[in-house]
Amino acid sequence: MNYIQYMPTKVITGNECVVNNSNLFKSLGKKALIVTGTHSAKANGSEQDVKSALDAQEIEYVVFDKVMSNPTISCVYEGASVAKANGADFVIAIGGGSPMDAGKAIALLAAQDIDEESLFSGQYENKVLPMAFIPTTAGTGSEVTQYSILTNDRAQTKTSIATEILFPTVAFLDPKYMEKLGVTTTINTAIDALSHAVEGMLSVKASTITNALASESIRMIMSCVPKMKKALEFSLSAQFDLQDREQLLQASFMAGVVIAQTGTTAVHAMGYSLTYFKDIDHGRANGILLGEYLKLVEKEQPELSKRIIGAMSLSSVDELIRITNELFGEKEKITAEEFDKYSKMAIQTRNIVNCVVKPTEENIKEMFTKSFL
Repeated sequence: MNYIQYMPTKVITGNECVVNNSNLFKSLGKKALIVTGTHSAKANGSEQDVKSALDAQEIEYVVFDKVMSNPTISCVYEGASVAKANGADFVIAIGGGSPMDAGKAIALLAAQDIDEESLFSGQYENKVLPMAFIPTTAGTGSEVTQYSILTNDRAQTKTSIATEILFPTVAFLDPKYMEKLGVTTTINTAIDALSHAVEGMLSVKASTITNALASESIRMIMSCVPKMKKALEFSLSAQFDLQDREQLLQASFMAGVVIAQTGTTAVHAMGYSLTYFKDIDHGRANGILLGEYLKLVEKEQPELSKRIIGAMSLSSVDELIRITNELFGEKEKITAEEFDKYSKMAIQTRNIVNCVVKPTEENIKEMFTKSFL
């Protein structure tokens, strides 16, 4: 087996790891651009911890807190302009996938001039601002990947900037920032991480190392499913204690390491249209679609499907579908014409080429239809 394993991000884990390791910011630069959303980083204390760490090292900073869910191209260009105007020489991104995706694009655009037509070309100079990332959800794994996923209105989908220079320099993983995370967000992000781990095993780039990490990530996430169900039943995020939060954060991090090596597959290719056109949360979209793609894998490569289902401690793909149906509840209404459109878009993506079991356009339309029954 031939493969390359590359994961250059330094990862610091544990309680108070941001403040206790404030010296690491000193090596990144003299002035930080803090990239985040408008509310959650302030509410969960992560933004204040970052500011305290920077103050302790006498590092100046400016805050760009305009990142929305599914950040746009115009958002990251605005952030890059703020970085340049204020002389920021490194980026700190705080939040879920959206601020981290935006942070990478901002770090790239602040370091080199790239017009919008060339943004997703993959042709970049080897220049980017150093980055420190603090995830405040357990799902995206973006703190250890080389991808920046942006809403691309011109293509009517989400599109990736993918380059090794976008790996963050350092990531800080502290589960305390997730203690009050809502039930729905906790579930959606956990299933997003599950999808990453599973898709890593379904990729043509899967290796012994990525499969080992993916299998353990899957096991850790699925062991939290009973608490997810109970939290959903009582609408109470307190069902998750700090140990659960840490377990989900570690599983998300491992799944991020996996897709940094393998990329993602048909599930993401299909899910992007659901997010762009129907505003369905990314993790929810992946979770709704995951079971039906595994059903196709089960037909074509039953041993591979069996290995993944075994890592989940389940007996069948149907059991996984029952679990995701229970977690996600009533599904959105989508027409046959919309599924036809989404299928034509999905089949053209690079994600399909990355699949061990490559679906046809008809397969994709069938998976869409069955997923939303």
